[in-house]
Amino acid sequence: MTEANAIAPDAKPRLPRGVRLTHSEAQGGWVLLAPERIFKADAIAHEILKRCTGEVTFQAIVDDLAATFNAPRERISADVTALLHGLADKKLLEL
Repeated sequence: MTEANAIAPDAKPRLPRGVRLTHSEAQGGWVLLAPERIFKADAIAHEILKRCTGEVTFQAIVDDLAATFNAPRERISADVTALLHGLADKKLLEL
């Protein structure tokens, strides 16, 4: 991960207005619903997204996931960064 792609430890990722995380029977799991768009969230994405409340810092999200899943913090940080940047690029998340 390059420094240009890093997310500030104190950033508080959140879903923008009009985007919500919801369970969809039709889609068979969790989805991000946005105006005229839908993004199917796998189990890992769901675990990350449910923590993106706009009140919790990126660092706290990574720390919580690393503790919850007993996984290396560096790996969690890289995976969370990649997901959040991808969603932000699609305007499905605000960093």
